Amino acid sequence: MRVFTIIVIAIVLMLQYRVWFGQHGMSDLRELRQEVERQEQANQSLQQRNQLLAADIDDLRSALEAVEERARNELGLVQPNETFFRLIPRDEEDSGT
Repeated sequence: MRVFTIIVIAIVLMLQYRVWFGQHGMSDLRELRQEVERQEQANQSLQQRNQLLAADIDDLRSALEAVEERARNELGLVQPNETFFRLIPRDEEDSGT
């Protein structure tokens, strides 16, 4: 009976070793949980970016002013009856003389 008890304890210890330290054990589980957390954070930032892009698309579809503003800022749109002025800031070296 004593040998049987020792064998059972040895088997239980071997199984516990595999659970805690073996392949596909607790260390792998921790790594997978960390990876899932990183992926969820990346998904959140991408969802926020998608929401901003969707709002921008809605603005462009619904308001002609938004299209004109974007064309002015990004493409330099000037209407036929407008005058374009470009203001260039002075350098600090030039203002000192």
